[in-house]
Amino acid sequence: MNTFIIKIGIICFVLFFFDKAWSQSALEAFLKPADSLHVYRRNAVVISETVLFVGGIMQINKPFNSDHSIAKFHCINDNLKCLQIDKFAHMFSSYQIGSLSYNALQWSGVSQRNKLIFGAGMGFVFLTSVEMFDGFNKGTSFGDIAANAVGISLFISQELLWKEQRIIPKYSFRPMGPNSADIFSTDLGKMKYNVGSEFDAQTFWLSVNLHSFFKQSALPKWLNLATGYGVEGISGAIVQTSPYRQLYFSFDVDLSKIQTHSHLLKTLFYVFNTIKIPAPTIEVSSFGHTKWHLLYF
Repeated sequence: MNTFIIKIGIICFVLFFFDKAWSQSALEAFLKPADSLHVYRRNAVVISETVLFVGGIMQINKPFNSDHSIAKFHCINDNLKCLQIDKFAHMFSSYQIGSLSYNALQWSGVSQRNKLIFGAGMGFVFLTSVEMFDGFNKGTSFGDIAANAVGISLFISQELLWKEQRIIPKYSFRPMGPNSADIFSTDLGKMKYNVGSEFDAQTFWLSVNLHSFFKQSALPKWLNLATGYGVEGISGAIVQTSPYRQLYFSFDVDLSKIQTHSHLLKTLFYVFNTIKIPAPTIEVSSFGHTKWHLLYF
């Protein structure tokens, strides 16, 4: 998940830079989605996504080449691994990459059909390509590919059915244990390990917008109910004694439903809408134990 943290940092830096370099009106005009096809924007998006796609595949594949660990292509069944928390990570990543690509093409004024095919599909294509490369190392997991398909299907089906995203996968991470301070370290290697491998510190959520299902109600448009999934007793590939599952029930905020005319704020709301807002939470373990959290992140 370190790429998610870096993405937020880069976007915020770019927006801050342009805000200082341009007038407010120029920045707003730049961020405003095009009403019709904007060829230069579309080309910029396509080129950028191609570079990021190829660069990402090469970067992920680099450890295999450097370790000389390339083997004959093979598949594995890891569906019972880590109590399926890794499958939730794949679903979340596929959805969010597809959403980002879709919205980038929307900013370019691309048609709805092409946004769905070439934009939303990017999450599945990228992560499935990574899985294919894994086939020459640790093995391709069809469970991971299925999770990728579920994530992007969740995005596409909502666009086709409701023309809006009413159910949003979100993510939260709570540093824990003796090395938890490393998450804030300037050492990106340490940060990558802690965020990417500490499964028992991660929670994956499905955040449901209530007003979207009850349009005539007086419910706030931004109010969500969220259900989260986590595990305890699993750190990376190490399974400790008696690992167990956790279900969470909490409130959340859909930042995209906050009314504003500022395209800068809409962009920032979109970026941070991938993170679950801390809120009162009920935790239920697979042992049947229940905990109340005044604020859970």
